[in-house]
Amino acid sequence: QVQLVESGGGLVQSGGSLRLSCAASGFTLGYYAIGWFRQAPGKEREGVSCIKNNDGSTYYADSVKGRFTISRDNAKNTVYLQMNSLKPEDTAVYYCATDSLERLVAGTPSYWGRGTQVTVSS
Repeated sequence: QVQLVESGGGLVQSGGSLRLSCAASGFTLGYYAIGWFRQAPGKEREGVSCIKNNDGSTYYADSVKGRFTISRDNAKNTVYLQMNSLKPEDTAVYYCATDSLERLVAGTPSYWGRGTQVTVSS
């Protein structure tokens, strides 16, 4: 069965960096688009970034452009989110998810991980 497991979250000071990982199993990561979403307390879930399966094109929310980088290692079936210059407003639970690019963009992917907490202190 499809499984996504996030790791790498934690507490970091403003301006710091974290790298999130999402290990996929039960399917071949290279065949699907995969993305990161986040949800802060009291706020709706929002898309952060995604990467296409075929040509590796990447997409970012305006709020993270220039600070976050998504990448994938198909050999390891793992996707990463490098987060630099973190801000307190980046505090959220971060989820990875996979499906077609269309469903990721729509915010309705079929498969989700359980999330990892990122807390940025000011």
